[in-house]
Amino acid sequence: MTTASTPFPPAPPPPSLRQEAGVIGLVGGAHMISHFSQLLLAPLFPWLKDDFHASYAELGLLMSIFFVVSCGVQMASGFVVDKFGPRPILFAGLALLGLAAFGFSISTSYAMLAAFSVLAGIGNGVFHPVDYTLLNRKISAPRLGHAYSVHGITGSLGWALAPAMLVPLTLAFGWRTALACAGSLAFVVLAVLWIYRDKLDLPVLPAAKASTVQLEGGSMGFLRIPAVWMCFGFFFFFAMALSVVQAFAPEAARQLHNVPLDLVALCLSVYMLCSAGGMVLGGFLAADPARCERVIGVGFGIAAGIALVLGFADVPAWSVPVLFGLMGFAAGTGGPSRDLIVKRAAPANATGRVYGVVYSGLDIGQAISPLVFGSLMDHGQFAGVFIGLALVQGVLIASAFNVRKVRRTVLVAA
Repeated sequence: MTTASTPFPPAPPPPSLRQEAGVIGLVGGAHMISHFSQLLLAPLFPWLKDDFHASYAELGLLMSIFFVVSCGVQMASGFVVDKFGPRPILFAGLALLGLAAFGFSISTSYAMLAAFSVLAGIGNGVFHPVDYTLLNRKISAPRLGHAYSVHGITGSLGWALAPAMLVPLTLAFGWRTALACAGSLAFVVLAVLWIYRDKLDLPVLPAAKASTVQLEGGSMGFLRIPAVWMCFGFFFFFAMALSVVQAFAPEAARQLHNVPLDLVALCLSVYMLCSAGGMVLGGFLAADPARCERVIGVGFGIAAGIALVLGFADVPAWSVPVLFGLMGFAAGTGGPSRDLIVKRAAPANATGRVYGVVYSGLDIGQAISPLVFGSLMDHGQFAGVFIGLALVQGVLIASAFNVRKVRRTVLVAA
C-alpha cells in the first residue's frame, strides 16, 4: 500500500531590493508629511499672533491640543491597524492632515484654529502604527535597519521643510496661501501613494496565533509585556530631549555664549540635518540587532557630553552651531537601533498595537517638556536647560539597556 505524499508549496522568493526600496520610499514620504504637519503653525506664530490677537501662550496651546489628541489616537489606531490593515488608515491620516492645513488657511477665529488642530492631531496619530507595521512585515531583516534609517531621515526632513517652505511663502503671499500650499503638498503625497497602492497592500494577520504572553490577556495581553512599557518610557524621554533642542536649547546657547541671532537660527537646522546623517550611519550599525543597545548608549552618551559642554564650557559663538551638529549626528546614530528594540519587544500579530502605545510616549513627552524646560528658561536657568537635556539623554541610555534586560527575563521565564 502506498501513501501519496503532498509536497510543501515552494517558499515565495525573497523580495527584491527594488520592491523593498519602493515600500521604504512610499512610507518615508508619508512620514515626512506627518512631521511637516507638526510644525504647520509654529513658524507662523508672529503672523497668527497679530491677526488673531492671541498671546504666545494661546498659540502654544494649539500645539498642546495637537499632541494630546495625537497621543490618544495613536494608542487607539494601533488596534485599528491590526484589525483592518495599515493602508486605508494611512490614506485617511494623510487626507485629514491635508484637510486640516486647508482648514487653518481659512480660519477666521481662534476657535477654528483649535478645531482644526484637533483634526490635524487625529490625522497625525495614525502614522507610527501604520509605518512600522508596513516596514516590519514587508522589509526583509537584512534591510530593516536601513528602512528605519530612511524613516527617521524623512521625519527630520519634514521638520526642516516646514519653516523653510512656510516662512518664504508667507513673506511673499501671506500665511493663508502658505498653509493652503501645505495642504496641497499633503494631497500630492496622498495621490502618489494611491497610484502605487499595490506596494502597500498587506493582509491582516489572524488574531488566533499569538505569543504566550499575548494569549493570557487577549487583545490587550501585550500590555503585560514589561518591555513594552520600558519602550514607552524610552520614547517619552526621547521626545523630551528632542523638544528641548527644538524649542529652547538654541536660545539658551545664545544667552550663555553671546551667539548672534543669525547663528542661533542655524542651530536647529544644523542639528536636524546632521541627525539625518547620523541615521544613515545608524542604519548600518543596526544591521546587527545584538548591538542596538550599545549603539544607543554610545550615541546618546556623546550627545549628553556635548550638551554639558554647551552648558558649562566657555566656547566661542561660531562653534555653537558646530556643537549642535555634532550632538545631532551622535543622537541620530541611535535612531534605527531605537526602532529595532521596539520591534523585538512586540508580539508578531500585535505590531500596530505595540507601536501605537509605545510611540504615544513621543506625544506625551512633547506635551510635557515645554512646561518643565520653559520654566527653567523663564527663571534664567540657561545652563540648567543643558543639564536637564544631558540628564534626559542619560535616562535614554538606561532605558535602552533595561528593555534588553526585561526582554531577556521574559524569554527565560517563558
